[in-house]
Amino acid sequence: MKRQFVSTCYLIHEGKFFLHFHKKHGRWLPPGGHLEENETPPEAARREVFEETGLEIAFISQENLWYDDWNGCSIERPFACLLEQIPAQGEEPAHEHIDFIFVAEPAGGNLTQGKWFSLDEVLAFKPHEEVFFDTQLMIQKLADQLKGLSANSFQKG
Repeated sequence: MKRQFVSTCYLIHEGKFFLHFHKKHGRWLPPGGHLEENETPPEAARREVFEETGLEIAFISQENLWYDDWNGCSIERPFACLLEQIPAQGEEPAHEHIDFIFVAEPAGGNLTQGKWFSLDEVLAFKPHEEVFFDTQLMIQKLADQLKGLSANSFQKG
């Protein structure tokens, strides 16, 4: 089965989560999309967020080790990586996405579309009708993880 690389970015601000309505899928989703040639996953996440929302971002990172030298350097590490089953749609056959999941906060720009939702609002969506179940689950897991940690547990990158 063909595999494609994608990056998704969950935006968090003042306890709310950002989603935009994706017309192709007819559901609320976090910003994201396919990596372009020679693009790293965090570069794709930044680009997709800006293209889909007008916002610039600062990643929330939880790095174990940051390396920066002449022959190699660290890039922002995703919070999660998912292997997603994508069903056939129109002319496109079924395939898989290798999805790099990032978490960020807005750091500038002007919001052009989408809106901020509380956790309760996200969980009130009808799964598979208004939102994909994995979107709700990821937001629930992020909310649980962020709730139990102090503000100093994460670094903005």
